[in-house]
Amino acid sequence: MLGGKYTMEGRVIAAKMIAEFEEHLILEERSVATIQKYIRDVKAFMAYAQNSAISKEIVIAYKKYLQENYAVRSVNSMLASINSFFSLFGWNDLKVKSLKLQQQVFYPEEKELTKEEYTRLCRTAERRHNERLCLILQTICGAGIRVSELQYITVEAVKHGEAVVNCKAKTRSVFIVKELRQKLLRYAAEQNIKSGMIFVTRTGKPISRTNIWREMKALCVEANVNPQKVFPHNLRHLFARVFYGIEKDIAKLADILGHSSINTTRIYIISTGTEHRQRMENMRLII
Repeated sequence: MLGGKYTMEGRVIAAKMIAEFEEHLILEERSVATIQKYIRDVKAFMAYAQNSAISKEIVIAYKKYLQENYAVRSVNSMLASINSFFSLFGWNDLKVKSLKLQQQVFYPEEKELTKEEYTRLCRTAERRHNERLCLILQTICGAGIRVSELQYITVEAVKHGEAVVNCKAKTRSVFIVKELRQKLLRYAAEQNIKSGMIFVTRTGKPISRTNIWREMKALCVEANVNPQKVFPHNLRHLFARVFYGIEKDIAKLADILGHSSINTTRIYIISTGTEHRQRMENMRLII
């Protein structure tokens, strides 16, 4: 805690403090994606405060602003970032409570990507001769990984049939099925990639999630898929639903996805409104 350096009076967030916060997160061994998100959230709050001295009233007003503009989970995620920042500097009196979130009974159908829609996205990428994107879609969905974990899909890992993924201070093994292995190795050979990461830019750097997101969105019209459904993480959700539909083992699924809590995994496998409605119809409780 760095509270001694930053007194209660005139509590204005300075660039130096954000740098110290970033260093703190690095020492805590947070993932790169988590660090970037925390810094982004604190900077957004800093912009909202407009160099004013931070008071509890400003934080509560910001919380209200977030509630009016973002989904509950997003709001809580942003509040967790700034609460962590406040804790580091001993500004515990400024911390605010997260919003209460009622457990979803079913997943909104307009946001759930179906297997058929996923197939159409892959076929569209193929028709456009974007083999890299087609394989990225299949790798995320076929292995159930996060987009940030694509960096662990290396030539060596694919040859071994297993990638060792290090994310959020946890290490887990991700299996790569035979058909996907064959496709990835063929692609690597065609691109003259003999070792290291398979999905890279022309300069050999990892492909950013922003570029993947943009390329996926560009498929929507031709694939006839609602753009609201098309983002990398939804492919991971599809993997989870298909796996659970076969295995019905939520604990095993949590391990595969790298979740610390089964409650997180539950979010991935809740049924759609149509499925929920059908189950209620099948109960036949109306005389």
